[in-house]
Amino acid sequence: MSRPLRIAIGGVHIESSTFSPHLSTAADFEVTRGDALLARYDWLTLPWAEGVEWIPLVHARALPGGAVEAAAYEAWAAEIVDRIAASGPLDGMLLDFHGAMSVVGRDDAEGDLITAIRSALGPRPYVSAAMDLHGNVSQVLFDGCDLLTCYRTAPHVDVWETRERAARNLVEALHRGQRPHKALVHVPILLPGEKTSTREEPARGLYARIPEIEARDGVVDAAIWIGYAWADQARCQGAVVVTGTDATAAADAARELGERFWAARDEFAFVAPTGTMDECLDTALAADPARRPFFISDSGDNPGAGGADDVTFALERLLARPEIRDGACRAVFASLVDPQAVAQVAGQPVGSAVRVTAGGRIDAREPGPLVLDGVLEAVADDPDGGRCVSVRVGGLSVFLTSRRMQYRLLASYARLGVEVDAVDVVVVKIGYLEPELFDAAGDWLLALTPGGVDQDLARLPYRRVVRPMFPLDRDFTPELTVVLG
Repeated sequence: MSRPLRIAIGGVHIESSTFSPHLSTAADFEVTRGDALLARYDWLTLPWAEGVEWIPLVHARALPGGAVEAAAYEAWAAEIVDRIAASGPLDGMLLDFHGAMSVVGRDDAEGDLITAIRSALGPRPYVSAAMDLHGNVSQVLFDGCDLLTCYRTAPHVDVWETRERAARNLVEALHRGQRPHKALVHVPILLPGEKTSTREEPARGLYARIPEIEARDGVVDAAIWIGYAWADQARCQGAVVVTGTDATAAADAARELGERFWAARDEFAFVAPTGTMDECLDTALAADPARRPFFISDSGDNPGAGGADDVTFALERLLARPEIRDGACRAVFASLVDPQAVAQVAGQPVGSAVRVTAGGRIDAREPGPLVLDGVLEAVADDPDGGRCVSVRVGGLSVFLTSRRMQYRLLASYARLGVEVDAVDVVVVKIGYLEPELFDAAGDWLLALTPGGVDQDLARLPYRRVVRPMFPLDRDFTPELTVVLG
């Protein structure tokens, strides 16, 4: 009787902005090994996975942030390589990562990682990568993997489905005993995620093409990467990868999807009306009560995309409004990461008058740290943000956290005593609203605020992206070359 397939699992998962001064350290990551790593995946006992021995390596995952410190990345990469070497013969590997990791001193972190993995695996085992659609597919990464796929929704509601698909495709390819054919088309487009929600056209229609493509003879998987716009690296651009059992079918499908992506370039628009922070506040404060809670995305400092999470620009504009300062308008600002400020006030009795300086310690762009004179409204422990406090200034609750977090879940607001349906205006460091906030919002605007993930790409100091690149350049027609592997 032949031995079972032996497949390793591991990866380093983060997207990181090179325009953010935040440094992602080992302390920012949740690291799993052994049984805890395997427990992340609920499909290991499904029929298609029967007869597979899954070998856990190490998996490190963090909230998006700035570039990863080199020592942390190197330690995990070395551990992955060492564990592969110690695992005995392997048939394949599931590479579970984001695809837009930046590491200090490296231009293509995932390309570097797959190169290290291949040095340990050798050329024979198959590698299947499960990625975020906001990742990047460099030529090195494409060459090192046998199968690549990514999410098909933004907001990402198919994360675990994608990981299962990547694993299932790998197992089926190993059972066939035929290394998949693959085709890559790079599309010279940089787009912020907030222009590419699959709730809206053209992204909705573009991704809706994938099931029909996959149903074709000779095609196994089709994937479209929007790419990551907030790293100044040559690999940052759109990409299409199609894998299959027939090289011609894969190439034809990749060319078709790449051409559709390029043809739709001028149709991508923000998922909500936009404006400056002051323009958004003008609209929100004048809105009919039926349109409340009125959400405003402080999009340039969104920690869910890599922002530092402590730019105080939007907070200053809130505090400048008399109707907020005097309490006539009930508002929430979520949030600033500042463990020093939290430690200063968290031990005081709720209801105490407090004076605390907050924000601007990581990303010190104007206006920098702000002094909050108010009342300690609430103290709570959050699974994402650690010890958190709410400081009430007039009608405004300012949330301060000990760890960077994105206030995307209503339970996080409730921990600090806020039910958003009783609030007039919620300013949250986010881009497109995640599902719970989207459903709760009476109305919504996207503020084009400054930060490490500025939505106005023309304001970013790109130096190393390949040019020409849409929308930085517009008067060009690219050759959408199909690269086979």
